[in-house]
Amino acid sequence: MVQQLLINDDDYYVPDANQLVTEDDTPVDNFASAKQQRLLVSSLYSSLESQTFLAEANVGIYYTDLQPPIVPDVFLSLDVQVPENWWEKQNRCYMVWRFGKPPEVVLEIVSNKEGDELGKKLQIYEHMRASYYIVYDPNQQLGEKVLRVYELRGRRYFETSENWLEQVGLGVTLWEGKFEDRQDTWLRWCYQDGNVLSTGDERASQAEQRASQAEQRAQILAERLRAMGIDPETI
Repeated sequence: MVQQLLINDDDYYVPDANQLVTEDDTPVDNFASAKQQRLLVSSLYSSLESQTFLAEANVGIYYTDLQPPIVPDVFLSLDVQVPENWWEKQNRCYMVWRFGKPPEVVLEIVSNKEGDELGKKLQIYEHMRASYYIVYDPNQQLGEKVLRVYELRGRRYFETSENWLEQVGLGVTLWEGKFEDRQDTWLRWCYQDGNVLSTGDERASQAEQRASQAEQRAQILAERLRAMGIDPETI
């Protein structure tokens, strides 16, 4: 059992972070999962710049000192930030007792039948009380469903047909398109109207398109003015 520390002489205990394994540097992902994780995390930081949140991939979550951490493929926790000194041992991973709450969303990407995403992992996230648990199964390893969304109601998870996560103000959707030069079907965050959250590259491309369209409109207007005998440079 992890050694306990007493804080301020009251009854509140936290584990000694020096006794916890915050990272083990074990490479576990495949190309597809790694790219999918980058898409989900990067689009949050590119599109929700005015909001306070923490989103990461493959970072351990300690929900109790009695068990090893669970490492979701992606998690999203609202209204929290990474501590200033993130190299300190107690700040290197997500410890529920330090952040004061579990993440709102945990997500697993299924690449084989060994992860037990619908069994043990579901039970752990349920016990941890993450508001939503999402299982993305692009190759249908666990059945016919590509996407499963579980919502915490009381103490239990219930699978829902809704892909809109009301408590976080975001949804998830399957999207056909190109990310990092790879055309495929991707799982993406979306707004309630169905529009996906843009990555930084997509936002830059959209800005370029708007600038090009504005320039084209200006050229058309200038040509019309010249046809009317008006020099657009004098206006």
